[in-house]
Amino acid sequence: MDYTRYYIYEFEKPLLELYQVLEDLQNRKLENASEFQETLLQIEYQKKKIYGNLSRWEKVQLARHPLRPYTLYYISQISETFTELHGDRHFADDKAIVGGLARIADESIVWIGQQKGTDTKSRQYRNFGMAMPEGYRKAKRLMTLAEKFNFPVVCFVDTPGAYPGIEAEQRGQAEAIAQNIFAMMQLKVPIIVLIIGEGASGGALGIGIGDRVVMLEHTWYSVISPESCSSILWGTWDYKERAAEALQVTAADMQRFGLIDHILQEPTGGAHHQPAIAAKAVRKIILKYIDQLKQLPTKELIDARLEKYCKIGIFQEGK
Repeated sequence: MDYTRYYIYEFEKPLLELYQVLEDLQNRKLENASEFQETLLQIEYQKKKIYGNLSRWEKVQLARHPLRPYTLYYISQISETFTELHGDRHFADDKAIVGGLARIADESIVWIGQQKGTDTKSRQYRNFGMAMPEGYRKAKRLMTLAEKFNFPVVCFVDTPGAYPGIEAEQRGQAEAIAQNIFAMMQLKVPIIVLIIGEGASGGALGIGIGDRVVMLEHTWYSVISPESCSSILWGTWDYKERAAEALQVTAADMQRFGLIDHILQEPTGGAHHQPAIAAKAVRKIILKYIDQLKQLPTKELIDARLEKYCKIGIFQEGK
């Protein structure tokens, strides 16, 4: 295996030399030699040391890893069948948001998720996972379809934010996101949300309201990205690490704040190291929560969802 094909961040540099040694041993057909086994042990030790002590900014970087599995990968691995549906029936089909009907185990569900590209051409095609208003309206159309046929909705969140261009504002970006939040609060079927990469701002919230919200271990969720926060407060991106610490964006932070229900552990080093294992874990948690939520009467389901979000945050009324 060519370990050097992985994109290496600065904090992962101690692994690079070991990967190169391992590749050299493989080329020399020494897979069973003691030196090969020793190198494997050293790699595992370094992985545990590095990934067990990541800063918040380092977690942000892992969430953006270019080899990290995206929405369509999870859908393809988890679904027995999948029929993608297109268009918002008003303006266009936004390629940054994908969704459709699927079967998983014995359940019929509706997938909705943000999709980033895997290379330069597909990233441009998918607009880097930044949805336009028509993307959120497509998502809402799929939610309404799910409600009509009593199918659970499963959303994959992975976006640096909703598209901020003038054309998006002209077509009602904020209104489209707000309408989705309003609709999801009242949807009469179970909603499961998984943050599989970046969960930034209203771009994430537009498909992020759920009865159960799960974050993968090396993901982030915040009202603003560390870079944008740094730019606003200090006029430069140079303080992004400090901003990430102040924003407290990690899965552990979100669980401590009561904003999510579960942290899903990833393979050592991140989901991109063993995506098939990550997909199996995602499938398991989805089926678990579908089984729990479909037992609830509709009114109880909606009331619990409303209560869940009304409890978020701390405020004090002045005299």
